[in-house]
Amino acid sequence: MAADRERTPVRRLFAPTPNAEARTLADILRTETVGGVLVLVAAVAALIWANSPWGDSYSAASEYVPWPGGAAIGLDLNLAHWASDGLLAIFFYVVGLELKREFVSGDLRNPRRAVLPVVAAICGMVVPALVYLLIAASASGPAAQGWAIPTATDIAFALAVLAIIGKHLPSSLRAFLLTLAVVDDLLAITVIAVFYTDDFHAVPLLGALLPLIAFGALVQLRKSWWWALLPLGFLTWILVHESGVHATIAGVLLGFTVPVLRRDGGQPGPAEHMEHSWRPVSAGVAVPVFALFAAGVSLRDGGISAAFSDPVVPAVMAGLVLGKLAGIFGSTFLLAKFTRAQLDSDLSWWDLVGVALLAGIGFTVSLLIGELAFDAAGARAEHVKVAVLMGSVLAALFASLVLALRSRAHRRARSEQPEG
Repeated sequence: MAADRERTPVRRLFAPTPNAEARTLADILRTETVGGVLVLVAAVAALIWANSPWGDSYSAASEYVPWPGGAAIGLDLNLAHWASDGLLAIFFYVVGLELKREFVSGDLRNPRRAVLPVVAAICGMVVPALVYLLIAASASGPAAQGWAIPTATDIAFALAVLAIIGKHLPSSLRAFLLTLAVVDDLLAITVIAVFYTDDFHAVPLLGALLPLIAFGALVQLRKSWWWALLPLGFLTWILVHESGVHATIAGVLLGFTVPVLRRDGGQPGPAEHMEHSWRPVSAGVAVPVFALFAAGVSLRDGGISAAFSDPVVPAVMAGLVLGKLAGIFGSTFLLAKFTRAQLDSDLSWWDLVGVALLAGIGFTVSLLIGELAFDAAGARAEHVKVAVLMGSVLAALFASLVLALRSRAHRRARSEQPEG
């Protein structure tokens, strides 16, 4: 019996990433890290601008409507809406490409490797939502509809912090965070489509199938005709927008149509090529511009005290910091205990604590859901911005402290290993 137990292979959590996936991961990390820094710069610029003597010009810029003539098709949007509905569609297009690649050729294609990030992502959304609802129960008005605000993870911000603080952490942790964030994005997309869709109109959504199918047919035939693909993508976006479903869902649907593998079954295929082309646009332009128009909350004239008098603010902050930690770390720890799996030999549970805290950085999608949950021009929407910003900063600070200590420990352990 003892011999049988010795021959039984030990199941490992966070096993090393295969070489091909590691190269893809490294490319994504480089782009998203730069994007995270740009988002941070844009958010700080928005806060400074909104609270400066020229704060009125920030509001005027956000409310400026560049195309008043678009009212006939519902496109008389101000710049803030173009950023959240239009530019974020590029971000979600990249998410769609990433999701399909993960399901076809990444970690999510293997049920044994997928179970950990999938369970962690689900619990990392359910627990923050429960924490929010518990704290926000005393709030006036329809506060409960903001339950999804603390459930999202901003992967660009998180990876930027990880790149700066955790240089010596194992690559398997980065792969876990990235895969978890991909599943988190899929769940967030589902939440937005199901729970934050108002005035649904079936005819435009059915009409969106025509350009979507045409787009899919071209990419399946490996035709990279930008002069055809861009108009088809834009037409799909317009029709989805008119249907009442949030327009960013169009980006995900378009991403799902792109094949992952080459015709001979090899890699990289069209999806990875398109992801490589569009990720810099998403991380370097779309998300930072959205942050510029979304993060500019006025803290003058008692703005901070007014925000903290609203129970929604501590609810969002606790959901991001405590809920994400409890959901991701707790589910992973329990999964290990129930399956008798062990951490990979060069990892500690403190590494996972740091990554779970890092997942509490919920900037981009959290701000988007906040706009959808509450009246974008109302006081509560401004309070949500304060909560998301402060909760994300706290999560980043706590994660940085833990990961900096762990990175130092990993560096010391490697320096003590004998050469050869």
